[in-house]
Amino acid sequence: MTEGTQTRTGDLPDDLTAAEAGMWQSFRNGSVYDLSSGDAVVDDPHGGHPWGPERTVRARILAWLLLDGPPALAGRVASLKLAGVQISGVLDLAGGTVVPYMELKNCRFEREVLLPEARFTTVRLVNCAVPRLEAARVHTEGDLHLPRCRFHHGVRLTDAHIGTDLLLNQAVVDRDRSGRSIAADGMSVGQDLQAELLESHGELSLRAATVGVSLSLRGAQLANPYTRFALNAPQLTVGRTLYLTPAGVGAQVPNGATPPQGTRVQRFECRGGMRLDDGRFGDAIDLERARFLLTDDQALSLLRVQTPELRFLGERPQRGTVVLSGARIVNLVDRAASWPGPGRLHMGGFSYENLVPHGPFPLTERLGWVAAATAEYNPEPYERLAAVLRESGEDEDAREVLLAKQRHRRETLPPAAKLWGYAQDWTVAYGYRPGRAAVWMAVLWAAGTLAFAHAGRPPVNGDGNPEWDPALFALDLLLPVVDLGQVGLWQLDGGRQWLAAAMVLLGWVLATTVATGATRMLRRS
Repeated sequence: MTEGTQTRTGDLPDDLTAAEAGMWQSFRNGSVYDLSSGDAVVDDPHGGHPWGPERTVRARILAWLLLDGPPALAGRVASLKLAGVQISGVLDLAGGTVVPYMELKNCRFEREVLLPEARFTTVRLVNCAVPRLEAARVHTEGDLHLPRCRFHHGVRLTDAHIGTDLLLNQAVVDRDRSGRSIAADGMSVGQDLQAELLESHGELSLRAATVGVSLSLRGAQLANPYTRFALNAPQLTVGRTLYLTPAGVGAQVPNGATPPQGTRVQRFECRGGMRLDDGRFGDAIDLERARFLLTDDQALSLLRVQTPELRFLGERPQRGTVVLSGARIVNLVDRAASWPGPGRLHMGGFSYENLVPHGPFPLTERLGWVAAATAEYNPEPYERLAAVLRESGEDEDAREVLLAKQRHRRETLPPAAKLWGYAQDWTVAYGYRPGRAAVWMAVLWAAGTLAFAHAGRPPVNGDGNPEWDPALFALDLLLPVVDLGQVGLWQLDGGRQWLAAAMVLLGWVLATTVATGATRMLRRS
């Protein structure tokens, strides 16, 4: 009897081992084929305890069952469900169409699994040891589940299409020869990509990937000391939220829920650069308690990202840079202690509409936040902050921000212009505190009045006997445009002449700074 005839009739092939024969029958029955010993140490697929031939099946027989297996028994649905089984040889399903349901738990693969351009309904590998998973352009109508699996030489999912969910929770993935742990460029996931508590040793690459709903890296540990990025995901599109937040260890916690009391919480940690440049996120990017351990030449880069909400609530990076240039955000939810120091924050062209600080974030610290991003003078971050404060009704704070902008600009000017800037600041605060002009006028008027009163009545200039009024005379000197008719009545000499000249000069300086400030205020309005 030929192999094809045996497959169609369901008869056992002649060359099957005892373990393979049992698997054959379980496939037809749709039941779980479990070869576990019952000893947790022996049954650990990631441990060093050898599994003998009684627990070993050939990958070729698995491929036979999945691609051209026997018919199901009456009233049953054929499916491959294995537990505690060792698979020898390369499982090669490249380009094949697999109809039966496939679920392997606590299994051990001796060699790589090849699934490029294969088509499945649903694939589940749970807590399996796999040297390498090669699945470029794989297509699943349903889920691809790989939780708690260990991949010693990486996973490739380039241009894969996952119909519903991709699960990588608690998986451990080491890098391949190119330095990548998971290569998933161009991958599309219909619903959620969950990689909670993932351990990635190498570059996790999601360039131009698309996730229909949410991408969760809660509690994930990403480490890549070999190249620049631990997470490299430019042009990533996520329908709802990217979670880079803590996860409860050893507890089943629904998405977004608070772990039960006593649960150990593991935060998201990234040892290496993270790039989300040009990404699109439908709801939010959540960095609650995230930790970034960067070198001086690495960055947390959110260049030109677009999202309704950025929750920048992680731990302050001690090294490296944070790049928000060109990003467009509606709500910026942040914490003062989360932002890096001067020279390590870049916000050119960063647009946001609302500030939602968590905890105290006084204006002085907010100005320090802007100054940290503008080591070289750039008016744009100041103007954006002032506009947001003004929209929220905080006009006084908005004026303080614009005043800080002028003071920062002043430090870039040549000495003469810088001196004029100091004059504008001291007198009317560049026009943002116009009440100062009245105070300075009153001070100068009072000082001039006292000085002229102390100096006594000067000689009359011409005929007549006008009444000497020091207060009116000092006011006439201070007002450069209005003529009160006092200056021409008196002959000034000596100290009076120098005092009058000083009063005229101070009046013109005050008037000019007031006019300059008023012009600036009118332009701003």
